[in-house]
This record gives sequence, structure tokens and C-alpha cells, in this order.
Amino acid sequence: MKILIIGGGNMGKTYADAFIANHAVAKSDLYILEHYEEKAALFRSLGFEKVFFEPGPYISEVDLVILAIKPQDAAALFPKIAPYLGAHQVVLSIMAGVTMTTLAAALPTPKIVRAMPNLPAQISMGMTGFTSADAVSKEETFNIQNLLNTTGKSLYFDDEAKLDAVTAISGSGPAYVYYFMDAMIETALGFGFTKAQAEVLVEQTFMGAIHLQSMHNLSCKDWIARVASKGGTTEAALRQFAAHDLAQGIGQGLQAAQRRAVELGK
Repeated sequence: MKILIIGGGNMGKTYADAFIANHAVAKSDLYILEHYEEKAALFRSLGFEKVFFEPGPYISEVDLVILAIKPQDAAALFPKIAPYLGAHQVVLSIMAGVTMTTLAAALPTPKIVRAMPNLPAQISMGMTGFTSADAVSKEETFNIQNLLNTTGKSLYFDDEAKLDAVTAISGSGPAYVYYFMDAMIETALGFGFTKAQAEVLVEQTFMGAIHLQSMHNLSCKDWIARVASKGGTTEAALRQFAAHDLAQGIGQGLQAAQRRAVELGK
């Protein structure tokens, strides 16, 4: 398979690194299109030979085109790459809010895949939700899922609308985790811990809790019950969370994120 990654930013480089590290594609079969010379130079310094500054006939050589650019750059890019695309090529977009209908209308191929990765993909711990148009074959979908899995885990959804909810849950999700961690660190500082001590206490607590949960077939509620003894410290904290409707607030935040994802798609 020959793959073109358009956009050499964080996610573009993440995919390039992951594909090579997992032997999903040979470096000689990986093309990069990046219009910022500094980023293009970085790829060349890493041994990538097929690094391009402008769209051209080379685009017609690839099997898969990955759009790893900002949504606001799409309108300017599409007319430049469309002349070199054919109906047999697959286009995978990770642009938030840009629908498959929009992509199919702008590009001369019906084989459209849309995905929503998240930040931990950079360390092969990402979560990606994706969907595809009817024209994408089962084999092509399988191959793309294998590529996405080089950056972590992925889930396929028949309904494209689910990607708006994926954006709210896992796409934006790391920020929610950091938000909660930051609140705990700030509170720890108020208890008199140093910044380094507070960060270690909170970071290791999160990592330990996640790994423990993933190793056993217990729900989050089961684990809460195991930690929170009657009349204890955990129960006191949980009562305060409940008094402030923290769970409801989190749910409302996720719903706001999902609504915004829908708005961006319009």
C-alpha cells in the first residue's frame, strides 16, 4: 500500500511514525505533503524521501490519502488535490466537523472514511472512532482499521453522527482528565505539598486506577464501592461531589461538546 499524508503536524507525524514503527508501510511507500518548509525539512531529516511542498501528479500513485489538516484549510486544499485523485483511491479524513457528504462533493472519489482520533495517539495509546462510505469495501475498511490501530485502539460505527459523540467523549476526553487532575494538584498544593510531590501523588493515582480497572472485570461503580468504606474519607468526598451535582455537570459538559461538534459540521 502506498499512503499519502497531507499535513505534517502533530497527527500527521504521529501516523507516519506509527505506520513505520509497526511495519504497516515501507518508508519508501509513504508520501508526505506539507506546505511549511520547516516541517517538511524535519521529515526529510528523518529519512523520508517523498516529501512534497505542493500537490502534483504523484498523488495519483497512492492508494490512500490521509487528510491530517485543520478543517479551515480544507476549502483551499480540495481544488488543488482533486485533479490528481481517482475514483479508486480512498480518502481518510481526521478533520473535525467535515462530513463525508462535504468530502464526497469536493473530491472525485466516493471512497471516503472519516475518523476522530485523540491526543494519546502520539504514544500509541489513542482512541479513534471511525466510519466509512458505502463505496469503501470491507477489505479497505479492515486495512484502514489496522492502520488506525497502530496508534492505539479504534471502533467502527455505521452511523456517521456517532462521530460527534466520539468527539465529545474520547476526542475531547483527555482535556477532561487533565482538568480533574489539575483540580486535585491545586488542592494538594493547598495542603502544603510541593508542586513535584502533588504531581506525583495525582499522576500515579490516575495511572494506577486506570491500570487496575483495565485488569479486572469490574465496573467503575464496583471499584468506587471497594475504595469507599462506610463513614470513611472517600465517602465524605463523594458526598460533596453529589451535593454539587458533579456527575450531572460532567454529563452536561459532554452534551455541550457533542452539540458543538454538530454545529461545526454545518
